[in-house]
Amino acid sequence: MGLTLLVIVRSYGVIWTDKYSLIVAISIGVFLFVAGVQRIYTDSNALSLGRRAAKVCYIWLLVVMGLLLFGYATKTSAEYSRLTLFTWFVITPILLILWHAVLLRLQSELYKRGWNVRRVAIAGARDLGKQVAYSMLNSHNMGMKPVGFYDDRKTNGPRPLVHDPLPIVGTMEDLVRAAREGDIDVVFIALPMRAEERIKMLVSKLSDTTASVYIVPDFFMFDLLSARWGNIGGLPVVSIYDTPFYGIDGWLKRSFDVVMASAILVLIALPMLFIAAAIKLTSPGPVLFKQRRYGINGEMIEVYKFRSMTVTEDGDEVRQATKGDARVTKLGAFLRRTSMDELPQFFNVLLGTMSIVGPRPHAVSHNEEYRGLINGYMLRHKVKPGITGLAQVNGWRGETDTLEKMQKRIEYDLEYINRWSVWLDAKIVLKTITHGFVGKNAY
Repeated sequence: MGLTLLVIVRSYGVIWTDKYSLIVAISIGVFLFVAGVQRIYTDSNALSLGRRAAKVCYIWLLVVMGLLLFGYATKTSAEYSRLTLFTWFVITPILLILWHAVLLRLQSELYKRGWNVRRVAIAGARDLGKQVAYSMLNSHNMGMKPVGFYDDRKTNGPRPLVHDPLPIVGTMEDLVRAAREGDIDVVFIALPMRAEERIKMLVSKLSDTTASVYIVPDFFMFDLLSARWGNIGGLPVVSIYDTPFYGIDGWLKRSFDVVMASAILVLIALPMLFIAAAIKLTSPGPVLFKQRRYGINGEMIEVYKFRSMTVTEDGDEVRQATKGDARVTKLGAFLRRTSMDELPQFFNVLLGTMSIVGPRPHAVSHNEEYRGLINGYMLRHKVKPGITGLAQVNGWRGETDTLEKMQKRIEYDLEYINRWSVWLDAKIVLKTITHGFVGKNAY
């Protein structure tokens, strides 16, 4: 980072001062701290180049935001060359990604030549063990070579099972013996949780070896939602269903929402006034339609929309708009088709009840109906509802006249929660702007 800034400063003919040394020191400190939290180096063997690049960009964005905040707080931003810093902000993540690409390539070549490759045994030839094996066989940069399964269910010698990625090479006693003799470097215990006594016995015997031992609990076979390790009073725990917006990620998400919503409201203020006037002139009733919906953690919120119908339904039964629906006004049909009826929801974003990107909020009556029909439906409320979302930009917008359509929308909602990043939000916003406003299923 420092060398890159020095080259840029010299190329622009700017004089290097201690202030540039200061921001380099701050940048390196913040980058290394956040990189440690994100485990970009400790988990490097398990990260593809794409995931590394995403993490590097995410961390660098935090560094840039920190530097801008520092300059604003100390009133020293005018003392730096804006062109120099802008160039540095753009070039640095590119160089960091290229550096990681070189390291990844070098690491892969060394592994292919057998350098620092660890021999791995998998205890348990069940589905979970097979999943562990496939993960290692499909990842070429982990530096691990699985030698086979060890399982007491097969005692008649090593022979592969049908469709298994590796052969069963012995029993649990054979595994302990191989580990003691130094033939095994790493052991993954992939036994079911009900086999507690067998796991304890195996772990106890492996303590007399130098092998690294990992337990893969079979609850990882569940459909996890933003799962992560944590601790309560020093006791390790793992979340099964959780929100991704804790700590700095929550702050970053909220900052993105406030900045984007404020900028968008400035741009659309005049068009919103024209729309409000047109609604008032073309049909009787209020300009805004407020409907009760579920927000984060299932809390009740009021969502604002431009009124597009002759009715304002918000009771125990809300009928979705269908093609040619007589309740929709002529102006309302245009507003709904172009999503302009949802523009007032940017005020919801500023109020903190909604986000720009997230699962679309459904009417309360629809929530109560579908939560009993679709497994995991309420998990979409682990985050704030959004004006646009992953489901909408993938074509699942508008009427959900079949259960399958709603199931597909929920699949995308949960995928969004699991995959969330600032870059995914930016991608969804960009896709919404380019071709997400108009939908053939929006009536």
